[in-house]
Amino acid sequence: MEDLYETKFDPETYLNEFYLMTGKNRRFASFMLCQLSQTFSSGKYKGKRLIEIGTGPTIHTLISASAHFEEIVVSDYAEVNRREVEKWLRDEEGCFNWNRHIQFACDVEGRSRTPAVVKETLRQKIKHVLKCDVNLENPFQPLTVEPADCIISSLCLEAACKDREAYRRSLEAVVGLLQPGGVLVMIGDLSETFYTVGDQRFPVVSLSQEFIEDTLCELGMSVQHFNRQKLTNTEDRSDIEANFYLVAHKE
Repeated sequence: MEDLYETKFDPETYLNEFYLMTGKNRRFASFMLCQLSQTFSSGKYKGKRLIEIGTGPTIHTLISASAHFEEIVVSDYAEVNRREVEKWLRDEEGCFNWNRHIQFACDVEGRSRTPAVVKETLRQKIKHVLKCDVNLENPFQPLTVEPADCIISSLCLEAACKDREAYRRSLEAVVGLLQPGGVLVMIGDLSETFYTVGDQRFPVVSLSQEFIEDTLCELGMSVQHFNRQKLTNTEDRSDIEANFYLVAHKE
């Protein structure tokens, strides 16, 4: 599955198909950005280090959180995705335009920050773009990464793992990167077995809310919030039933 993402995943097609903030894509983006804003605007979650696991070629999940952490580490398995993030960090010509997502988040937050400030904050605080493999006990092997006060992971583990047991092991590895008392924010899909990017099909581990919550509990996590958004008619690009958003504390 890892080789599939290294050889067949096209970040430009992915971004244009899923992140243009139009039609059905806007509904998912709005759900996610509103949830993230509610989580981080409270000021309850803050600290030194935020790690994102499975960033993909995106930065939108960090918009609200960026105001509350001193430094951010982003990571992905695929080199093409890491390069896409680095292009945005350097503001290179041809990088994806995240202005609509940033403006939406600023509006939801009451315009306490301008889009220009958000972009500057992200570019200053993202200190590292690292390779990670969530199927390893240490996803950053051979590096040892300082434990985080917060971890965000979006649409990653279910796509990176071959079955539920592998998902459980990967989630255990991710939880191991958290400080005691740290917070895990996860965004993902329920009852999905595949999605497509262009003509390429990618397998996904089918998950239920019960399985996710039970697994987190077994790993010493306390789920504080679990919200879901039901989806219909995904135009044969996926068989997803719903998106989910959760917040869990490490006990």
